[in-house]
Amino acid sequence: MTVFTVLLSSINDVKRFVSAANSLPCDIDVISGRYVIDAKSIMGMFSLDLSKAVRVELHGTESDARQFRGMIASNVVEG
Repeated sequence: MTVFTVLLSSINDVKRFVSAANSLPCDIDVISGRYVIDAKSIMGMFSLDLSKAVRVELHGTESDARQFRGMIASNVVEG
């Protein structure tokens, strides 16, 4: 499992994030407080308070993690 934090500050950031998540075969969870959302669900992502950074848990290979982080690199804030 790979864990890092992202900040999605616009609608386009969320759309790009969800599109990137859907391009991978692995599960990706987004954690905000006590809520865990499937990163592949655009409705779920928009249900979160995205004014704050959220934690991402990618349950896949190192290759999946590198590929995903590369697609959303401008939104990664740590990890």
